Formats: sequence, structure tokens, C-alpha cells
Amino acid sequence: MKILHILRSEPDDTVEKFTVAMSMEDTATVVMLYEDPVDWPDLVDKIFENDKVVCWW
Repeated sequence: MKILHILRSEPDDTVEKFTVAMSMEDTATVVMLYEDPVDWPDLVDKIFENDKVVCWW
């Protein structure tokens, strides 16, 4: 399963542990919206390419 993690803000320790735990047996990609610039068309493509998308605030 392919998982996409979208981070709106810099992750704390808890979020980092969850993203690692959720991605142990799967392929994971992380997109950080808090870092400029964000390639929005690429993000939309990644959303549709992955089986699961998790957004972190």
C-alpha cells in the first residue's frame, strides 16, 4: 500500500512516531506544506497516486 502523509506544520515527536508506525510495511511519501514552495499540481497527482492519504495539522 502506498501512503501519502501531508504535513501542514512542522511535526512534533508524536506525529513523527505515528507517521513512522503507519509506514512500517508500506511505501510512504511525505509532503511538507510548511516549506516553500509547494508544487500544488504535483501534490494533486500524488494524492491520486497513493492508496491512502493522511493529513496532519
